[in-house]
Amino acid sequence: MFIRMVVAVSAVLFFGELAMAYEEPAYEVVAENDRYEVRRYATYLVAETTVQGGFKAAGNEAFRRLARYIFGKNRGAERMQMTVPVASVSAASEKIAMTTPVVSTTSSTAHVYYFVMPSGCTVDSLPVPEDDRIQFRQIPERYVAARRYSGRSSEPGYRKNEAVLVDALKQDGIEVVGDPQFARYNGPFTPWFMRRNEVLIDVAPSR
Repeated sequence: MFIRMVVAVSAVLFFGELAMAYEEPAYEVVAENDRYEVRRYATYLVAETTVQGGFKAAGNEAFRRLARYIFGKNRGAERMQMTVPVASVSAASEKIAMTTPVVSTTSSTAHVYYFVMPSGCTVDSLPVPEDDRIQFRQIPERYVAARRYSGRSSEPGYRKNEAVLVDALKQDGIEVVGDPQFARYNGPFTPWFMRRNEVLIDVAPSR
């Protein structure tokens, strides 16, 4: 079942991107250089879930939960439009704003994964998940440093680019106000050289 779901999502992302661009959160680029760009994102809504485990195993489990939700495992059996990116952030020793109240975790192997919901959706208009481990969260307007790279969605590739971005922000004197996030824009069957991966880090607005 999981493999069929992965194939379905991958086909949507891969063949869809040949014909059209899938919706992603609206943003404007406010600064850029050869290492990263700084974006100002408008508010958007996500469906998210917290998973324990390693980088790959947690990602597979989170993907399964969230993909089932958007493909109809919800009250009303409503299928939703695919959006990008699929993103994750480590929840280690950090307070994660899920819904009210704030939930905290001290596990070093906890990860929060989220799918961006289509624009125009609200918590009240979205179908209710059958899986109560999925919650909705409104992400407010924010500034984000983004480093884009191609290749496989592997932990070594992510960690390498995360380190480059963190070091570059430190060198440029840009204040980091959030944890690094891993954003993926393609399915696993998209050729590696066509993939878009990003490291995202919330930063303070420039003055």
